[in-house]
Amino acid sequence: MAKIWYLGHSCFQLEIDGVKIVVDPFITGNPLVKDITLTDIEADLILVTHSHGDHILDLMELAKNTNAQIISNFEITTWVENQGYSNVRPMNIGGNYSTKGIDFKVVVANHSSSFPDGTYGGNPVGFIISGKSDCLYYAGDTGLTLDMKLIKDDFDLTGAFLPIGDNFTMGYEDAAKAATFCGAKTVIGMHYDTFGYIEIDHNAAKEAFEKRKVTLLLPSINEKLDL
Repeated sequence: MAKIWYLGHSCFQLEIDGVKIVVDPFITGNPLVKDITLTDIEADLILVTHSHGDHILDLMELAKNTNAQIISNFEITTWVENQGYSNVRPMNIGGNYSTKGIDFKVVVANHSSSFPDGTYGGNPVGFIISGKSDCLYYAGDTGLTLDMKLIKDDFDLTGAFLPIGDNFTMGYEDAAKAATFCGAKTVIGMHYDTFGYIEIDHNAAKEAFEKRKVTLLLPSINEKLDL
């Protein structure tokens, strides 16, 4: 059973088979985060889906604090290496990688990707993360895409992390459909409420998922749960 710590926005610490994985570190710039500091966070691996500031703001500091391996696309890992940090694994869509007993597959995310200075950040991606008894889909920032149906063909998901905030990503109606596409019966929502553009009606979001017989979890920031 995966242990989940919600760090706000689209950032989570996942603990799978004793391995701590942080995804899309954005904490210090999140106006809703009150009681979490980077030194509180442990990481063996850091996954980065794309290079927008609300997904990489705390990447370098967290990596240097933990010496975690950064797994991301080639452009992002090259950017990291240019800052003097060499513990990286460059990947791209369709690639597979296994480390510390955890399997990763890089999948399509339908979004954009540029660094805060406007330079190209490579293809945005999502990840399938598989341990001994866990199989999680972390979608990253994405709209609804038929590629999600391919996930159901090859993986028996125990949960999915899907953006639900609309405007910059799919909203909760499309995310509920995405859950049926990929075969997830339990979804943790992300990329919502942090900024005015992506504030949502929580009850309406849960109802959209209930109609498709999917459980939507909306943890509070700093909440820990098992999935």
